[in-house]
Amino acid sequence: MFEAVILGIVQGLTEFLPVSSSAHLILFPWFFRWQGIIDSLAFDVALHTGTLMALLFYFRKDWIELLKTSVNKDCMLWKIIIGTIPAGVAGVFLHDLIEENRSPGIIAFTLCIVSLFMILSERNYGKSERTGIEKVSFGNSLFIGIAQAFALIPGVSRSGITIVAGLVKGMKREDAARFSFLLSTPAIAGASLLEARKLLHAPDVQYDIFIAGTVVSAVTGYFAIKYLLRFLQRHSIAPFAYYRFFLAFVIILSVLTKN
Repeated sequence: MFEAVILGIVQGLTEFLPVSSSAHLILFPWFFRWQGIIDSLAFDVALHTGTLMALLFYFRKDWIELLKTSVNKDCMLWKIIIGTIPAGVAGVFLHDLIEENRSPGIIAFTLCIVSLFMILSERNYGKSERTGIEKVSFGNSLFIGIAQAFALIPGVSRSGITIVAGLVKGMKREDAARFSFLLSTPAIAGASLLEARKLLHAPDVQYDIFIAGTVVSAVTGYFAIKYLLRFLQRHSIAPFAYYRFFLAFVIILSVLTKN
């Protein structure tokens, strides 16, 4: 139960902060040598269900409004659908390949690469006029959606790479994060359903552990979303990039010492 709560907190925080949830969820069991149900596909689905609940609850008013205006051809809902396609296609066709490449070394590499993108995307932030989420075009949605597809690689970070893409397209930080979260909702839901299919013939599950992980990740995720949106009103994403560099260093050091 202790491990389930810890991983629920880790998932809730890192799914939305631009630091890579997949990296942390792979590294925690590896580093502490946790095994069993908390290192299983079923528990991973439970954690993602929790963060999906956090997204739906936090942005419930946004989604209701999007559904109400869906008849408008320029509606934000259609832009989100367009932006979801690249990750959906990549997830279906490249899932097995990605699952086979989840080593600490690959995670450390992708942590560093995306950190560089995060820092570079901030260099010209104050030198041009920034737009809000309402100005997102279909082309920009597709561009950000393609960036989201790369988040399937462990260590990239869905929020990190999509916020970077939004900044590159001239969005304000907070609006880039808000669009990132809206865009991630169908992606997380689809990924969870894809994995959940494999659980139909799974052995008996420990529901208390699953419920604990789901609830903790949902509550933690809600506050992580709230914190990041407020943080980005006044601050850059650079501190998260520096943390990612530090995490990559710790990973490399751990691999070397364990070997």
